[in-house]
Amino acid sequence: MATGLTHSITFKVLGIGLLALLMLIPLAQVQGLIRERSALRDGAVANIARSFGGAQVVGGPVLAVPKRTRVQTSTGWTTQECTEILLPDRLNMHATLATEVRQYGIYATPVYVATLALDGSFLAADLRNRGGADTIYDWDRAELRLPIADGRGIRRVSALRVADAELPLGPGHGVAGFGAIAAAVDATRFDGERIPFALELTLAGTESLRFLPLARRTEASLTAPWPDPSFIGAFLPAERRIDAHGFTAQWQVLDLNRGFGQSWRQDAEHASEVGAAAFGVALYQPVGVYQQNERAGKYGVLFIALSFVAFFLFEVRRNLRVHPVQYLLVGLALATFYVVLLALSEHVGFTLAYLAAAAAVALLVGGYAAAVLRTRRGGALLGALLAFVYALLYGLVISEQYALLMGALALLATVAALMYLTRQVDWYRAASATPATTQPVA
Repeated sequence: MATGLTHSITFKVLGIGLLALLMLIPLAQVQGLIRERSALRDGAVANIARSFGGAQVVGGPVLAVPKRTRVQTSTGWTTQECTEILLPDRLNMHATLATEVRQYGIYATPVYVATLALDGSFLAADLRNRGGADTIYDWDRAELRLPIADGRGIRRVSALRVADAELPLGPGHGVAGFGAIAAAVDATRFDGERIPFALELTLAGTESLRFLPLARRTEASLTAPWPDPSFIGAFLPAERRIDAHGFTAQWQVLDLNRGFGQSWRQDAEHASEVGAAAFGVALYQPVGVYQQNERAGKYGVLFIALSFVAFFLFEVRRNLRVHPVQYLLVGLALATFYVVLLALSEHVGFTLAYLAAAAAVALLVGGYAAAVLRTRRGGALLGALLAFVYALLYGLVISEQYALLMGALALLATVAALMYLTRQVDWYRAASATPATTQPVA
């Protein structure tokens, strides 16, 4: 008899564990719903970018010069034509952002209008020391090209001032995989050791702005009234200042820091190297709503299992019998928390949504536990315990650097508490005892 009851309590524990694993199904559905809503948000951002301007990447003017090269083949001599891309010696880029948050339905994303001032210079020596007996450069057919990732965001652009001339800019061929605007120039008229250039540009974009270090020495500065910048790309700012009113950052990049040289053939594969050298800033929104929901969902099965363990301890210590259906209902209530949290967080923000969802589920489970366990004190205790667990979960969700450490310590403390509370439980005696209630508690 005792052996059968021992097996019975063992099977009860295994059944509770099976129910906890069964709750992975609704939790997986919640994770799928989070991914679906996140995809809808990404689609809304893409719609804003299509009409306003996408994530922008901008560089300074580069000189594109057609050239003809005589090469010997198996059938004799032939002429090959291509375009050489030549980079300037100095490039200075100064940008000021005017930021705002644009709505598309219930979704929002940061956008900006950047006012850019670009200036720099080419070295005449870099242009003269080219060509030879087998290579001829058509300097009178050269172009100055300004790479821009999304030309739809151009709001205003001045004439490109080169030496003493002002050159109008228009659509042009791309540079290293980026779109570009261009101006025709007769490079044979350049004189002096340095050929200076300058222009002003107003550019609209979404979420991020990056610069291309297309010069032997590139210096860039960026100012924006955004308190949460995320510096991205191949190079971090040499200097930066961040406060509640915004940020200012400055970069300095040399040709020695890049993965490409001062010139290349346009048809050569340089898009990946040039793109990889981009640097700048993203208008960061601290831990987005969907990322926070996803983090919270990762701890779902753990909290459901802990709640089942708490019910089971009450069942053993008070000599009650709780039906598996009642465990299942509690698990569904705990899983519903994540759906309510996701739905509310899209409208009122994550913090208020979390508070409302946690309070509702804690009251629901606490009240149900008071009826099932036939003790208001037990229900209140479980409700308070659940509220504490949700408070701990909130700390894990909003913590970015220490989430794993906090989670590991919390799990260790929970296991230690369970071991302490059950240290004097005689499981064989508990199994052989006759339950106070022979029927499932209604």
